[in-house]
Amino acid sequence: MLAETICSAVSAAGLGIAAITAYRKRFLTATRIAAYALVPVGLVMTGVVEWLSGIVFKPSVWIGFGLLGVAWLLFMTTRAVERRAGSTRKERKAARNAERGAAVAPAASSSALTSGTGATAPQGRPEPGGKRRETAPGDDFSDIEAILKKHGI
Repeated sequence: MLAETICSAVSAAGLGIAAITAYRKRFLTATRIAAYALVPVGLVMTGVVEWLSGIVFKPSVWIGFGLLGVAWLLFMTTRAVERRAGSTRKERKAARNAERGAAVAPAASSSALTSGTGATAPQGRPEPGGKRRETAPGDDFSDIEAILKKHGI
């Protein structure tokens, strides 16, 4: 009953403001204000306000929302744990595949690039001028630099 009274008062105030706005010859704005002012009365007449107030003031409804929140929290927790476990599984699988790859093709492993002193041998990469540039295996930007030089940037 209180919610319906408040909605009616808000609608009456809105229609009063719309009338004052129309008196000032701002008819488009007055029409818009009147439309907004009629929404609360429409909600009261359709029963939406009564339904919402019934939901808000029932403890069982709030307990239900609480249980939905707990369920959501449990789902998100299991998903996060699953992701973390999945990433470690992927890392272990990648390590196993790397070991298998090293056993099958030892020339591709990093141990084949080291000389007897333990230093890494530089790799040669062609440049646009036909020269070979000596780079370390960790030089990731050399390809980008070559593309930029090729385009004159």
